[in-house]
Amino acid sequence: MDIALNKLKEYKEYAKQLVELSIPIILGNVGNMLIGVGDVIIAGRHSTTTLAAISIASAIFMTFLIAGIGFMASISPVVSNLRGMRIPSKNLFRVTTMYSLLIGFLFFILVRLIIPIVPYMNLADNLSYYVVEYLEISSWGTFAGLLFVAFKEFLQAYEIVVFPNLIVVGAIFLNVFLNIVLVFGYLGFPELGVKGLAIASLIVRWLMAIILFIYCVPFLKGKTSKYKSYIKDLIKTGWPISLAMFFEFLGFNITAVLVGKFSAVYAACHNIIVTLTGTTYMIPLSISNAAAIKVGFANGERNMRDIKKYALTGYIIIIGYMLSNMIMYGVFPRQLLRIFTKDTEVIQTCLPVFGIVLCFLLFDGLQCACVGALKGLKETKPIMWTMAFAYLIISIPTGCFIAYRYNIVLNGFWAGLALGIIFACIISNTILFRKIKKLSKEYHF
Repeated sequence: MDIALNKLKEYKEYAKQLVELSIPIILGNVGNMLIGVGDVIIAGRHSTTTLAAISIASAIFMTFLIAGIGFMASISPVVSNLRGMRIPSKNLFRVTTMYSLLIGFLFFILVRLIIPIVPYMNLADNLSYYVVEYLEISSWGTFAGLLFVAFKEFLQAYEIVVFPNLIVVGAIFLNVFLNIVLVFGYLGFPELGVKGLAIASLIVRWLMAIILFIYCVPFLKGKTSKYKSYIKDLIKTGWPISLAMFFEFLGFNITAVLVGKFSAVYAACHNIIVTLTGTTYMIPLSISNAAAIKVGFANGERNMRDIKKYALTGYIIIIGYMLSNMIMYGVFPRQLLRIFTKDTEVIQTCLPVFGIVLCFLLFDGLQCACVGALKGLKETKPIMWTMAFAYLIISIPTGCFIAYRYNIVLNGFWAGLALGIIFACIISNTILFRKIKKLSKEYHF
């Protein structure tokens, strides 16, 4: 009995540390998502066409931005490992800034290259014009978006998490204000619709990056040493995370484009469901990020006990959270949908998908917990291959088969997405357990 109580107290301490670290990260991640939610709500109030257009446009843009963010996501685990090994790393901030600008330029070019292809996608209801308009403006926000994430990740490695995430919270309100003014045409501005959404997002991204850079100026002091090995480690750890995130978002966003081919109502429904599940995902993602930092530091120390404890604690918190959300989705589906739209056709079309979404949420949470631990261990290549197979080989083909063969569009595509995440969850967790078993022998635990 005493042993069980001691273990419980021990896990409560690990959980306390993870939660304390993750609360500001949660505010930031939820804030980032709420900026997108604000876009969806304002677009939905403007018109179904505007909502459908930004569903497709933001899907394309975010696929590339998220891939770029994947390269930035390697910063906190790499720096955390350096800290665990007691290697000075604050002087690497200048190199981190240059790294993010170079990656930003790469993804800016990729977004610009995709724009001429949009008119050939044969989107329903003449949405191509608005999608191109959005992408042409938003592409310039690639630099700012990746700079902000790079600064945030660097600070996160030092467990400086409050100020960067407060910036994101403030950005929510600024984004909503700018959206209302520019989309509907207030304070002397013309009614810009989709263009207004793009301009508002661009302004907000650059302001966030500039403010956080000013906060980080003290890190520019001192000479940069051993930057080549640091960059090499960032790329080695980051490119698999980037491709993993790219494949995941590509899966969702190919689905958005394919759904948009059927009708604007289906596109609007898919956007609302993705926004809902994405907002829900922000808290597990934050716990996962916190676990990656703690596991990364423990890995640098070769502390197998802490690696196991932080990884398991992350699982417990995330599973509990996802189960509570599944209950909410099951009991209040209409109320959740009415936050985004009053269109009864859109609501009625969305409702049947919620049964599949419940299954998706549980396995998405398990996958998220696993990925956090693997990132901390810098074991990122398996994540990449797993996500590529899950979405490109399982999710999209399954969704297309059901939608085109049986004309079950929204349910069909979401069934494919759920099947893909179940596969990814099983494979990723198997890889993590094997990695921990291997490290236990290596660290003589």
